[in-house]
Formats: sequence, structure tokens, C-alpha cells
Amino acid sequence: MSTHVLGALADIAPGGVKKFDVGGRAIAVVRIGNDIYALGDTCSHADISLSEGEVLPASKEIECWKHGSAFSLVTGAPSTLPALKPVPVYDVSVVDNNIVLVIEESTGSIEGAAS
Repeated sequence: MSTHVLGALADIAPGGVKKFDVGGRAIAVVRIGNDIYALGDTCSHADISLSEGEVLPASKEIECWKHGSAFSLVTGAPSTLPALKPVPVYDVSVVDNNIVLVIEESTGSIEGAAS
């Protein structure tokens, strides 16, 4: 398990998303209010950055701009076609106003989101 401080919570506006490269992984960190989520930044349907897509706060999803697949910020599962496979989600929290990401080295991802 490795822990990474990504920066201040204030660096991501509510409803915003920011891409981070952590240990060779592209990770999209999404903020909805004071809740923070982290998931793999690459759409499972096409090699497209999810952090360039639209955050859907009401459904806690992010939508790929290329073909419109939406992914749950909580589970990584796609809710719309054409994507059929989930993207990884990562354990993330806010500690002393800093975004802290945990990566399980054995699998590379775990399900989870934190407030």
C-alpha cells in the first residue's frame, strides 16, 4: 500500500475534476461539494481521458466526452454504453485539507470514496 498527498482540496473546485499521475497511473480526482472521489482516468471503451469529461454531480458520475459513457465515481462501473467494463476506483480522503490517495499495490485499486 502506498499513500500519496496530491495537493490541497481547494485546488479542485466543487463539481470539478483534476488529473494526477501517480506511480505510473493516470487518476482523475473529482470533487462534489466536500466529497472527493478518485478513479482511473482512462475510459474503458476508448483511450480517452475522463478528466476532460463532464462531472454529473446528481448521479455521482463522470461522463467521457468522446462517446458519452458515464462511470460511477463510487464503483467505477459504467452506467451507459458504449463502455462495458468498469474503471478502477481508489481510496481517497481529505486530511488537514489535503487530498490523500491510497493505492493498494497488490491490485492497483480498491473500491471506495471518502467524504
